[in-house]
Amino acid sequence: MRRKLVAGNWKMNGSLVANAALLAEIKAGQAAPGLAAAPACDIAICAPAPYLAQCQAELAGSAIAWGAQDVSAHTAGAYTGEVAVSMLQDFACRYVIVGHSERRAYHAESDELVAQKALRALQAGVVPIVCVGETLAEREAGQTDAIVGRQLAAVLDVLDAADLARIVVAYEPVWAIGTGKTATPQMAQDVHLALRAKLAGKNPAAAAEVKILYGGSMKPDNAAELLAMPDIDGGLIGGAALKAVDFLAIVAAAR
Repeated sequence: MRRKLVAGNWKMNGSLVANAALLAEIKAGQAAPGLAAAPACDIAICAPAPYLAQCQAELAGSAIAWGAQDVSAHTAGAYTGEVAVSMLQDFACRYVIVGHSERRAYHAESDELVAQKALRALQAGVVPIVCVGETLAEREAGQTDAIVGRQLAAVLDVLDAADLARIVVAYEPVWAIGTGKTATPQMAQDVHLALRAKLAGKNPAAAAEVKILYGGSMKPDNAAELLAMPDIDGGLIGGAALKAVDFLAIVAAAR
């Protein structure tokens, strides 16, 4: 059985004061007797880069890992505004999100750039959470499998087969994020199954171990049903990660 992972993506939200309160609530909640006694799942917070030091200070020694929301494909140099993976290492980041739909859409990140970022993270021992997903137009055109397959293939092309078990994949149906439209659990499962088949083409044994998260507006009221699907191994949580009670409810569903 793959161990579930619930990763919160704060996006461009937060402040020192608000973060301290949120992290304290999450730490206290996940350690509460009822939840602590449940089977374990992995928990992570992916925060804006300026708050990684705060996450390290607040979460060190807890059961909660932390990570970044992006990383440069370059190791160092004249790349103003970028964050190198060595900088993430300085703050003991376990995870980094690469290829989020917002990065692809708003910053024109190509499949190849996302692949280089994933490779750079792996080379430094940081786990890349590789995001893939299709738009509404692409889904309505019946291109879902082709789009997510192409996005994942770019990453697989730069990895050794042995590295495959060291990544996490997140499927985010762009059309179901903040739009009021929803993917049914079976719709999500179908894409996750297709992604796992793509992984198996590179390394069948590793494909069975890779966590594939669902990133399409997972909330307390749909988490249990989604997480019951055989190939949904957790969630990449956006808005619900900013409210401790909602985030903890998803963690409880994963457990």
